[in-house]
Amino acid sequence: MRFLLLSCCAPCSCAVIEKLAQEKADFAVLFYNPNIRPLAEYQKRRDENERLCRKYGVKFIELEYDNTRWCELTQGLEDLPERDKRCSICFSMRFERAFAYAKDEGFDAVASVLGVSRYKDLAQVNRAAQAAAEKAGLPYLEIEGRKGGMQERRQELIKELELYNQTYCGCKPRKE
Repeated sequence: MRFLLLSCCAPCSCAVIEKLAQEKADFAVLFYNPNIRPLAEYQKRRDENERLCRKYGVKFIELEYDNTRWCELTQGLEDLPERDKRCSICFSMRFERAFAYAKDEGFDAVASVLGVSRYKDLAQVNRAAQAAAEKAGLPYLEIEGRKGGMQERRQELIKELELYNQTYCGCKPRKE
């Protein structure tokens, strides 16, 4: 099965990418994160994610940076806390685009690491993914990135690979 792994950043995806590469899974990493602001931060995270993929010999795909659309979709929700409605809208936007790309490019499924961080609500991520999967007619693969030593391995890799580890999700609305 050939699938896309939607990645928010290198620190959240490093242990999952390492494990999948070691298992010789047939996957590519998709970077579609129009929520990350400012643009310089987006570029830093993209470049770090691409560096991680090169290390493991994994194809890296970047889609458009559509921050204007993200801002329109989340307008008026800037003051909501993490895990609230803004996050649901953000996840839905990103998953819908990822599934559309996967379908257009002949991938069999989509997976993600959007719920790896302890700051995210994994059930909220999975609900958005399942809704997008149903709409696209492709399966969503739930990948475990928190349990079974994955969090510990993630922390080790962040240090070992000297990954840029940002101080906020990216979805934090801010003025540029």
